[in-house]
Amino acid sequence: MTLETTLAAIRPADDEAMTAARELQARLTKPAGSLGALEELSVRLAGLAGVCPPPLPEPATVAVFAGDHGVHAQGVSPWPQEVTAQMVANFVAGGAVVNAFARQTGADVMVVDVGVAIPLHGGPNLLDANVRRGTRDMTIGPALTREEARAAVEVGIRVAGALVDQGAKALLTGDMGIANTTPAAALIAAFTGVSADVATGRGTGIDDATLTHKISVVASALERHRPDPADPLGVLAAVGGLEHAALTGFILGAAARRVPVIVDGVIATSAAVAAAAFASDAVAAMVAGHRSAEPGASVALAHLGLEPLLDLGMRLGEGSGAVLALPVVQAAVRVLHEVATFDSAGVSEK
Repeated sequence: MTLETTLAAIRPADDEAMTAARELQARLTKPAGSLGALEELSVRLAGLAGVCPPPLPEPATVAVFAGDHGVHAQGVSPWPQEVTAQMVANFVAGGAVVNAFARQTGADVMVVDVGVAIPLHGGPNLLDANVRRGTRDMTIGPALTREEARAAVEVGIRVAGALVDQGAKALLTGDMGIANTTPAAALIAAFTGVSADVATGRGTGIDDATLTHKISVVASALERHRPDPADPLGVLAAVGGLEHAALTGFILGAAARRVPVIVDGVIATSAAVAAAAFASDAVAAMVAGHRSAEPGASVALAHLGLEPLLDLGMRLGEGSGAVLALPVVQAAVRVLHEVATFDSAGVSEK
């Protein structure tokens, strides 16, 4: 699907299904409201699916989109750029944290090279969808052309569609890219209107001096491009990354297919605010997996009106927080399928 056909397929949540889910929750053998956020999550997922109860969100696949960044040349990360390709090989071999968490939760892992600078060798779970070998330096000019940004968005759309066609009932966002928290901060600032110092965090754990420099780099890029949030493709082209753009398309593709997408940390939330700028109804498909320790993630979640399921002080990326949240999402839906009502169980109500 193209970007335009995907956007045309995104619809608001179904009010009737949400009402039915709330009524069913009220009849289940438990005190009303006793499952807290899980109850509202089940209602949202019924609204997304347009049926109550909604399909169980399993099987699930986390797609790890990988890309490199020209802004790395500005010294915003202590890690060398070749680590991106090395970590992709680690994902493919099953040796990363996201792989361990996926084995724990039963999720599949797919790795997508959408913009890695170093050519990669294939593997059964590695998709070569490279748009270009890393972005340009956004402090000097646009990170991407509009055509490149669109191509990356459409990679994400295609991946989402293919995974749903293969039977996935839940999609999870993953990412890899040395220096990618810098464009994420720029995207969050551009779409939410906060300043660079509010949106920018320490990423992999930089010191105070590097953080100050990183904030100035983000501010410089925003000042140079003055990206317009009403033109989300233009924002992605000016200050985004190839994995950010692909994740934007991945989220839009999930929304178009009415499949929940569990959003990970700051990279994913920067893509989520971009997706919402393309289609506000796409938020109905988004589940905030966790609250990243990166400050921009909380800014993005507040902008989207989403409450995260987990808050563990994590800031790894890879999709790790989204994968940890998967059993919680599945449990929220399983309640609607399997818990008896007061009538069926012969339990007296108050």
